[in-house]
Amino acid sequence: MKHKTILLFVVSVLASLSAGAQNFAMKTNLLYDATATVNVGMEAGLAPKWTFDLSGNINAWTIQDAKWKHWLVQPEVRYWFCDRFQGHFLGIHGIGAAYNVGFITNDIRFLGNDFSILSDHRVQGYGWGAGVAYGYACPLSKHLNLEFELGVGYVYTRYDKFECEGCGKQVADNVPYHYVGPTKAAINLVYVF
Repeated sequence: MKHKTILLFVVSVLASLSAGAQNFAMKTNLLYDATATVNVGMEAGLAPKWTFDLSGNINAWTIQDAKWKHWLVQPEVRYWFCDRFQGHFLGIHGIGAAYNVGFITNDIRFLGNDFSILSDHRVQGYGWGAGVAYGYACPLSKHLNLEFELGVGYVYTRYDKFECEGCGKQVADNVPYHYVGPTKAAINLVYVF
């Protein structure tokens, strides 16, 4: 019920904005598309140089034994240095997520984070956080843009750790974790109304 209330609020806010020239955009992140993650983003003008962006994605697939199931929502307020939906921008974003990830063979250790635990275990949990981002939007035509964005930030997460993909013994319960590092990466294909 809580998720439906939040979704209804966001849709109401976006619907209340005028839909004039360069006031609204729909987008998809091509990086998420490449990982079979279903995603959509909406962006609405708030003021001449300010926009509100809301993106969400979900991946519900298990490929062989590997799990990469998750949903993620990232609201973001953006300040554009020139006109909205064109050129350079800075953003402040929030993050809300739930995940069920494991058996992804890797040896990745980055900025004090050790992702190699995902090689032999499955973790399931939730997280929330915030970050800052820089981006650039290149107009391709009157209504089509290509947008690049990178962000860094902090995420607090709690997870349960399991021995195997689906039914293995739980080996850790409600483990807190503080993540600092990249929180956003996007190459968005954007349709501007």
